[in-house]
Amino acid sequence: MRRAVALLAASLALTGLAAGCGGGGAEPGAPIGATVVLDFTPNAVHAGIFAAKAEGFYKDAGVDLEVQAPGESTDAPKLLAAGRTEFAILDIHDLGIAREKGLPLVGVMPIVQRPLAAVLVRSDRGIATPKDLEGKTVGVTGLPSDEAVVDSEVSAAGGNPAEIHEVTIGFNAVSALAAGKVDAATGFWNAEGVTLQQAGVPIRTFKVDEYGAPPYPELILTTSERTLEEQPELVEDVVAATERGYRFTESNPPQALRDLLAADPSLKRADQQSQLAVLLPALKPSPFDPRVLREWAAWDLEHGLLQQKLNVDETFDLGD
Repeated sequence: MRRAVALLAASLALTGLAAGCGGGGAEPGAPIGATVVLDFTPNAVHAGIFAAKAEGFYKDAGVDLEVQAPGESTDAPKLLAAGRTEFAILDIHDLGIAREKGLPLVGVMPIVQRPLAAVLVRSDRGIATPKDLEGKTVGVTGLPSDEAVVDSEVSAAGGNPAEIHEVTIGFNAVSALAAGKVDAATGFWNAEGVTLQQAGVPIRTFKVDEYGAPPYPELILTTSERTLEEQPELVEDVVAATERGYRFTESNPPQALRDLLAADPSLKRADQQSQLAVLLPALKPSPFDPRVLREWAAWDLEHGLLQQKLNVDETFDLGD
């Protein structure tokens, strides 16, 4: 989910409010303003955030949280590092790359508990395991993470990744697979995978954590080291309210779905309901598992997504 997000001037004002609340800028007891920038357009994976906002969980925690929809021109890690937003949802690989580039960012909560990346294959092409992709055409977006997913899966299944014919198709996995232009394509099992199944395209899904990758959390609620150091209560309150939102989503998915659709009426109910149904087990709130994070960092290093060993203890807020 490596899409750019929009820079909005309102986040600057909200940052100023948060910074000034202790110096007379805000009334005592007033909610603290903060912004979270999403990783992608609102969808079922964000249901817990929109539920927490609609059900008043952020307000209960003393936070006036603004959720920013994505755009095309802004780099969320740079927004965080510059203090132009307090929080962002980042793909875990992007968080690791940002740390490697020297951006002082810290993951504070896993949003989804397992990888969403997968290789989606047409089940009418004689592909029973990723090894059977040898000699087949696999569509990729062009992102390095796609190559890592394909290499990991094929190798784990006993195949040779060098025998795969990869073609760059951008973010067109659904149309390419539906038209039969490729035998397989990288995508997200909760998004493109669901869409293809709804469209009646014969699909088999190979999830990356079933073939070589550890069960790392795909999406991470992230903040800056400065925010964590200067406003620890804000971070703690946002994390607690967000966890509450995802617990609510787990126990009451129909209402969480309504909250999501109310926040973005352009979303199609059937699509989001289907996505939420398959996502629910992976959305259950759970703390970071340091062992899994270290396995993930080693996997990224092995597959060239990271260039040097990552300090997991500095990259994630693992608690005491």
